[in-house]
Amino acid sequence: MTHRTTDQTDQPPRPSAAAKPVRWAAETLAAVPDGMRPHLDFSAPSLWRVDRLIEELRRAGTPHPAAEHTLRGFGAYAGEVIARQTGAEWWTTGGDHWIRTPDGRLWDPIDESHRCFAGHGSLRLLCRDATRGRR
Repeated sequence: MTHRTTDQTDQPPRPSAAAKPVRWAAETLAAVPDGMRPHLDFSAPSLWRVDRLIEELRRAGTPHPAAEHTLRGFGAYAGEVIARQTGAEWWTTGGDHWIRTPDGRLWDPIDESHRCFAGHGSLRLLCRDATRGRR
């Protein structure tokens, strides 16, 4: 019997800066209600649902400090969507994490999730802007 094993050579290596955001996104997705989880498939359209989840937190009157980890996770999720759509990489300095798209632009999806919570941002629109001109 022949077994095929998947190892690190099957996938391109991820920069170490991606480790924390990938974990934050996974932790936040694990906390999302079961019925919503299948819709969060790391596609650009799934960010519409993420924007709605953040809006629901705000409308429920959730204090910003109580939403901090969830917002960080949703921002990291959006960064992963951008990375998968464009081949972008996570960059980090001083504890902050950004996405650098192949055209050299830097994006801050974690900050955008906080702007979304405040009613001034959209992860879906950030992804749209970051993926423009990727061809």
